[in-house]
Amino acid sequence: MTRRICLALDLVDDADLIAEYERWHQVGNTFPQVTQSIRDAGIENMEIYRAGNRLFMVIDASEDYSPERKAEMDAANPAVVDWEKRMRRFQQPIPAAGPDGTWIEMERIFRLTDHPGTDGSTR
Repeated sequence: MTRRICLALDLVDDADLIAEYERWHQVGNTFPQVTQSIRDAGIENMEIYRAGNRLFMVIDASEDYSPERKAEMDAANPAVVDWEKRMRRFQQPIPAAGPDGTWIEMERIFRLTDHPGTDGSTR
């Protein structure tokens, strides 16, 4: 079964920096070692959405995915360390993440399938 994880982060509110951040995430510009490390950690898919300078990341991960294990793997991968260092200059934590935070996991507060329809179904 796939596990869904959602995270939030803000970018520095500067149009040029936001455009550069998006360029880094286009196909062919993201370090292949970074995308491979994401897959190797058990992440089956990852998507990032933007509204203004707010980012929202959706991760679909395998059951055995561990954020702690991924952090250890990332720290041992020079390409990932370099990537994270490059991306830091574009990022600013949202208030809930604290002053040194980056991506912060969000809490799900609603899921349609938890609410039965008028016919009793959850589809």
